[in-house]
Amino acid sequence: MKRYVTALLFGALSLSSQMAHADIIDDAIGNIQRAIGDTYSSDSSRDDESRRRDEQYRNYDNRYRQLEDRRRQLDERQRQLDQERRQLDDEERRLEEDDDR
Repeated sequence: MKRYVTALLFGALSLSSQMAHADIIDDAIGNIQRAIGDTYSSDSSRDDESRRRDEQYRNYDNRYRQLEDRRRQLDERQRQLDQERRQLDDEERRLEEDDDR
């Protein structure tokens, strides 16, 4: 009877240790899968950050070009106004010269 109890106890311990090993292996596999998933998701989040930075740069670049275009338009308009002012000044001078004669 003692042998039967010992064999039963040994068998129970053997099965429980195999189950414990299986749990450890399952946990290890789960950890590996999570690590792989985290790696891929962090790569995709880096890609997302990179895309966002690229988009922000494009937006900045577009706004800067618009400002430069607007500045050129204003400069051209100022040149035209300066030219018109000179023409008016010239006409005024001629008028005064004609009046003085």
